[in-house]
Amino acid sequence: MSQLKITDTTLRDGHQSLWATRMTTADMLPIIEKIDSVGYHSLEVWGGATFDVCMRFLDEDPWERLRTLKKYARKTPLQMLLRAQSLVGYQLYPDDVVRAFIARAVANGIDIIRIFDALNDLRNMEVPIAAAKKEGAHVQGTVVYTISPVHTTEHYLQTALELESMGVDSICIKDMAGLLAPFEAYELVKLFKEKLHVPIQLHSHYIGGLAVGAYLEAARAGVDVVDTASVPLAFGASQPPVETVVRALAGTPYDTGLDLNLLFEIARYFDDLRRELGYERGVTRITDMWVFQHQVPGGMISNLVSQLKEQKAADRINEVLAEIPRVRADLGYPPLVTPTSQIVGTQAVLNVLLGQRYKMVPGEVKNYVRGLYGRPPVPISEEIRRLIIGDEEPIQGRPADILPPRLEEARQEIGDLARNEEDVISYALFPQVARKFFEDRRAGRLQPGRRNLKPQAGVKAEAGGTKKMDLKDITQLIKALEETGITELNLESDGVKIMIRRGGDQGGTAGPAPAVQVTTDAKPGAQGDKPLAQTPQDIVEVRAPMVGTFYRAPAPDAPPFVEVGTRVKPGQTLCIIEAMKLMNELTAETAGQVVRILAENGQPVEYGQVLFHLKKE
Repeated sequence: MSQLKITDTTLRDGHQSLWATRMTTADMLPIIEKIDSVGYHSLEVWGGATFDVCMRFLDEDPWERLRTLKKYARKTPLQMLLRAQSLVGYQLYPDDVVRAFIARAVANGIDIIRIFDALNDLRNMEVPIAAAKKEGAHVQGTVVYTISPVHTTEHYLQTALELESMGVDSICIKDMAGLLAPFEAYELVKLFKEKLHVPIQLHSHYIGGLAVGAYLEAARAGVDVVDTASVPLAFGASQPPVETVVRALAGTPYDTGLDLNLLFEIARYFDDLRRELGYERGVTRITDMWVFQHQVPGGMISNLVSQLKEQKAADRINEVLAEIPRVRADLGYPPLVTPTSQIVGTQAVLNVLLGQRYKMVPGEVKNYVRGLYGRPPVPISEEIRRLIIGDEEPIQGRPADILPPRLEEARQEIGDLARNEEDVISYALFPQVARKFFEDRRAGRLQPGRRNLKPQAGVKAEAGGTKKMDLKDITQLIKALEETGITELNLESDGVKIMIRRGGDQGGTAGPAPAVQVTTDAKPGAQGDKPLAQTPQDIVEVRAPMVGTFYRAPAPDAPPFVEVGTRVKPGQTLCIIEAMKLMNELTAETAGQVVRILAENGQPVEYGQVLFHLKKE
């Protein structure tokens, strides 16, 4: 029996879970030194979604945030969450990018790196673990916890033993859905403490209300560290509150030794901030507690309910929740954690709404079945494999082995917009987002702390240039894509074929994101046609198919971007429209020469706004 240590997640998982990751560095600075004085085991401040959100929505450099926090937090180790070969993204990255990212993370202030893989596929953890050890970081290997016929105590122990043999410094049990019941927590931690020689940490979410009980039983079993958040950013989809855990263990052999008065001083700061920003407290909803039956994480349920309501199918939520376990079983019982939870959930929604299982299969589901995310916990049946990818044979080796190096190519592409190695890495991970950020930085347009919410996709658009059609369904599918990372959807409705394709940095590919295409082939003259504004017969107007942000697109030859005078071919990318974090590739429908560009790089555009004039050739 020994004093329980605590990792504070307020500055990463707390606001990621409850505030859409919108806490700025400026919000953190007034309180960081006080947090640093608490005596926490570590402060989780980086990783997960914080990296791209800094650039995308907060006008902040994530590397500069890390350096700044390190400057003020001089006593407590800084910790980050790393998605193994996916780093801080949603796709697998080549080994050279992985090594470079980890080297610079440590150099900029990270002391502890928690590394997890959604499938517990240790092949995806080999290079990140070796790289982190080489850089001198404390390497925490992670066992992702879930419940299924194959996720047994023996499975978890074997995974932990293999991680220990790989040289990790500690083991984390990651209970992302709050499924770990108190007495099971006791037994699992006790077994780990008996069989392993490294410290054990437990990470859980409050979702169904089990986490506090799990922490107390884990403490009795000898767990070394647990994760909590300051109470204004606790409960609900976040971690248990530190104040509750500290009080519950006070005066016991597991007493944390933390000062409740100081903790409540910190809590008052965050509660004032919460009120100022208009965020609600974390709440456990009945739909969150359904996790005990279907094992779907609370955040995933919220997205499903919202999407079904928007599609006027909210009454089918129970059908979807019944379908999710079936899809999960079909796909080899993956733990439902990013990105596998979204992959399984989206397929289940499509199965229910289309009335036929696997009638439509998103590209990311296909990539999963191809083995591009790693090895499923159990093999996928031949029947399901053929249904999804036909006669293709899944890859057998480590997925990242098929990814060519990317870093030098990224360095050449970004050129002098990159000020340092960190910028090159940011671009390799998120090409469009980083390029826009660097251009704004050079032009002095950044407004750190703006908490920008990007424009949402419009409700209506003109398909094929002439047919006015309701794009509500497309809007919702784009929203689903943004949540899931799924790369391709194909629909046909009322004679209009619609393709939504998202590419970039996914398993099996490398290089800059080829973006997203939203195209239709509606024919002119259909009911509801509306003529376009009069233009010369040889001029084609290219209009924005949705509300979003306009980005310049690379040209296939000099100059580096599509400019006035650029000659384009049918299907060539003209620009990128970002909507809900997706990079939507707008392509030319005819051969021609660009004679006018009517939108500014990085500026919002409205649905139907004319972006280009092309002179037909």
